[in-house]
Amino acid sequence: MADFLLGMNAKIYQGAAAADPSTLDPSTLTEMGNVKDVTLSLEAGEADITTRANSGWRATAPTLRECSCEFEMVWKPGDAGFEAIKSAFLSAGTVALAVLTGAHNESGAEGPVGNWSITNFSRSEALEEAVTVSVTAKLAAFGQWFEAA
Repeated sequence: MADFLLGMNAKIYQGAAAADPSTLDPSTLTEMGNVKDVTLSLEAGEADITTRANSGWRATAPTLRECSCEFEMVWKPGDAGFEAIKSAFLSAGTVALAVLTGAHNESGAEGPVGNWSITNFSRSEALEEAVTVSVTAKLAAFGQWFEAA
């Protein structure tokens, strides 16, 4: 077994947003094959908890977390994943996504699952390339941090 993961083996799954995102199961979602160059960003806000007793050092505690996912897709009307992302953007709705390091049934695959808002859906029309769309998805309702057994 390799000591590293390849991006080409990572997966994004999509489906209908759930009223209770904790019930979302990646095995019931549809793999989006029309995706490339994914970046998952996990960040936390900061609270200054410095006191005089901290020997002149600033102390920081994490506060609210946020999660966003940026990726590109080929502009492909009729593709289920493309249509789900486009529909969520145009309706200001959400879509269920699972952004995993591997297939949902692959031991060790992990990542966030929940309902996501699509905040960017920008089309690129390079002269010698396929028409693509750059997507930014931001976590609207956290479901779980999925870890395949």
